[in-house]
Amino acid sequence: MSLSINAKTYSSDSYQKDSVGYIGSGKTVSIKDDVKLSRTAPKLTTTFSGLGRTQAKLTRTLTLTGALTPTGDVICQIDVAVPVGYTAADIDTALNDMGAFLASASFKAHVKSQQVSF
Repeated sequence: MSLSINAKTYSSDSYQKDSVGYIGSGKTVSIKDDVKLSRTAPKLTTTFSGLGRTQAKLTRTLTLTGALTPTGDVICQIDVAVPVGYTAADIDTALNDMGAFLASASFKAHVKSQQVSF
């Protein structure tokens, strides 16, 4: 199976219980170009139906300039926890809002310059 992210295709490479690792075309022995998708099932208690958790993690080796080392890894990790009983429309709205924020100039400033106040 493959996974498309933006214009890049990742191929499934490793399988574990509740997770799949994917590799991109830039992957070599020394260069990372990986995506990992994982999940955790909700844990029910007597008073709470639980949260379903998912995680998406992208790791990519970058060539660095002006640094003490020639390369380093960028790691982008997104964790989502949704309560049992959600509506699909509510999740779509939350993910669309977060996706717009991730693509925004504010989030890019947050990552590039560690700006936290806008």
